[in-house]
Amino acid sequence: MKAIRLLPVLVLAMIAGSCSTVRVAADYDKHANFNTYRTFAFFKPGIDKAEISDLDKKRILRAIESELNAKGMTKSENPDMLISIFTTEKERVDVYNNYGWGWGWNPYWWGMAYPNVSTTTEGSLFIDFIDAGKNELVWQGKGTGYLSQRMDKKEERINEFVKSILEKYPPGMETRNSK
Repeated sequence: MKAIRLLPVLVLAMIAGSCSTVRVAADYDKHANFNTYRTFAFFKPGIDKAEISDLDKKRILRAIESELNAKGMTKSENPDMLISIFTTEKERVDVYNNYGWGWGWNPYWWGMAYPNVSTTTEGSLFIDFIDAGKNELVWQGKGTGYLSQRMDKKEERINEFVKSILEKYPPGMETRNSK
């Protein structure tokens, strides 16, 4: 009987554990020479279109700048590459029926369902790298995962998204970094 009551707790623990991962995909122009991109700037018109709070935009841009600086790139007024972002999100609702027993046993009453409802928000962050000279998209990274509703974990989660996405840049480096 205790195992039946612990089942929803275990299911929620598994969901919470899976929330920490960010699924990442990247695509790029195979003809672009990524060795020539040493400087960057943020593409304000594109960033302004992102439908998230200005505070979250600042968090994302700071995380991108930090990761690119760690890769040896610098922010510049005359950049080789422009960076834009956009986001999407969707709400996921999960309903779990838990069966419990009352006080005592009754042959005509087999148990009662107690529904548990949980909602989570799954978001995607796209980071676009645009060749500033040609004004063409040369690289795009996408990270998808569950978003934290706790304000004290928000910046940490954004940093995790950005770091996971930018591990794929420049193309081909992710296989060299994993060895």
